[in-house]
Amino acid sequence: MEHSIKDQLNRGLRDLRLSVTDRCNFRCRYCMPAEIFGKDYPFLAEDKVLSFDEIERLVTIFVSLGVKKLRITGGEPLLRKDLPTLIKRLNAIPGVEDIALTTNGVLLPKSAAALAEAGMRRVTVSLDSLNDERFRLMNGNRSGVQAVLDGIEAASAAGMPVKINMVVQKGTNDQDIWPMAAYFRERGHILRFIEYMDVGNSNGWKWDHVFSSKQILQLLEEHLPLVPVEAHYVGEVASRYRYQDGSGEIGFISSVSDAFCSTCTRARISAEGKLYTCLFASKGYDLMELLRTDETDESIREAIASIWTNRNDRYSEERATRTQSPAKIEMSHIGG
Repeated sequence: MEHSIKDQLNRGLRDLRLSVTDRCNFRCRYCMPAEIFGKDYPFLAEDKVLSFDEIERLVTIFVSLGVKKLRITGGEPLLRKDLPTLIKRLNAIPGVEDIALTTNGVLLPKSAAALAEAGMRRVTVSLDSLNDERFRLMNGNRSGVQAVLDGIEAASAAGMPVKINMVVQKGTNDQDIWPMAAYFRERGHILRFIEYMDVGNSNGWKWDHVFSSKQILQLLEEHLPLVPVEAHYVGEVASRYRYQDGSGEIGFISSVSDAFCSTCTRARISAEGKLYTCLFASKGYDLMELLRTDETDESIREAIASIWTNRNDRYSEERATRTQSPAKIEMSHIGG
């Protein structure tokens, strides 16, 4: 029986982001820089990662607390073996209304059809430049642009709507803003610009590396006028705009310049089963330990409900007034 719970700031629990692996085939500078996540980095052993049975059990419990939407993340989630099998199982849980995937896209040509058949509804692909040299520089020289574009088209051909996420860093790829917008407008895909965020501890984030959504909007309007669009629902992450000539839509995720903490309904579970109540959280709550002991579903449900009802995170709203930033979980660990 569903029971929608509220946290200390009256925010419900509606969205669950599930990391299915801590591994990735890219080494993006703002997420998993190669000098830290090198060949000797101690990634999780297989028995330290949630099994499909454990994920299904957790999702069933979270749905009973109000969750309706799932997003599968990583690391790179398509590195998880037999992922379509998990999607099919999660899609069969009563109350799950939507399952989406966030990926770098290069493995989609091999898996898109199976994922769609299993019940994956939507795909978000990360791509930060159409310039091959810059893109390789940003992803640790792990892939060219064409491999990602092929993945986008494979997902689209399988019937899954695709959105593209571009993290914009001043002085790194801000010259690619309009070329990206023009390219995906012509192809009918929604592009979302993400402000460079201080997620984790290893990406060297500084305020002056941020190219704000307002600046991006001004730049785009030098080419084509844009008009704001109503949100699909309360708590939608992206601010939506459409081109005035009706030729498409773009979005802005403005966690730095225009925080949306007040409507955040997202919980995150890392690959090893820790629950995080904020993207910028310093600590997680170990659900794997509960799953692997003799705890009942009801006792796990009560534990999760207690964590959420005591939640008061609003890091992005407080960022400007913090005198120092606490150590935070790495984005690669909880998938953004």
